[in-house]
Amino acid sequence: MDDEAESVEEGTIGLDPNKTILWAQVREGQPQMSIDIEGRLRPAGIKGNSTVYLGDVARSALRSLGPADPPFFESKPGYDEQRWRFSTSAGDVSMVVKSDSYWGFGLVARCFLNRIEITGPLALRARIVHDIAATLGRNPWEPSWTSRFEKKSGATISQHRSAWEGLIHHARDEMNEEITNLSEKISALRGSEDIELILNQAEQNLDEARAALADHNAPAVERALARATQALVEADPTTEVRSSEAAAIGSGTLTWWDKNQQEDEIDASHLLDDELPVVDLTGEE
Repeated sequence: MDDEAESVEEGTIGLDPNKTILWAQVREGQPQMSIDIEGRLRPAGIKGNSTVYLGDVARSALRSLGPADPPFFESKPGYDEQRWRFSTSAGDVSMVVKSDSYWGFGLVARCFLNRIEITGPLALRARIVHDIAATLGRNPWEPSWTSRFEKKSGATISQHRSAWEGLIHHARDEMNEEITNLSEKISALRGSEDIELILNQAEQNLDEARAALADHNAPAVERALARATQALVEADPTTEVRSSEAAAIGSGTLTWWDKNQQEDEIDASHLLDDELPVVDLTGEE
């Protein structure tokens, strides 16, 4: 099985109808987590669990995926706690992340790269990729050692950049289109004093969505769009809900680690519940 996985892992795929394969440079080995006897990712500090280091890329990938099943480790770490492979899913989206070293015998975090494979609707995949890059605050495809990175991944840095940026731009275009569509609906409802205040609130939410989009903050865009949609529904009950994503955000759906924390199994807020920085990458080459 391992040989089969190795035979198909090279190359990168960006704007594909069904699947995305991306490679990313790891910069940090934290957070430290654990794996239970069933092979599921759990917070650190649980007696009897083995140790694993997720790294900054995998951590961002899981956060960007949203509410999902606890990742299952198909390949558990051995002596090297940063070499592993896990899979997880959220709704229509499935994700497989593999961590491996590509130079320096894996002695430091920068020796590692992550291969991220995502299947599911293109719009959702693009949004996840957009969020990964934004929360990392850097270009994930820029390696510590270019020639080794290209050899391990089977793609040039130019190809990696094209795959990442193609999905990022697709996500931004989709979000901008959603803002435009809601703005047109607001304009169409203007003229009745009874709902003017509600429509003004919806318009303000769209302004917040535009500002968040300019800052590459997709989660904030989604929250603002969800509020705008809710206001439109209040103004006109025949308004169709924009998407299941907005409904999920509005309902405050919890992730698996949020649930673990609520159950007091272990407080992992310093690992995956903290607010990740969102950095404007507009000016980066």
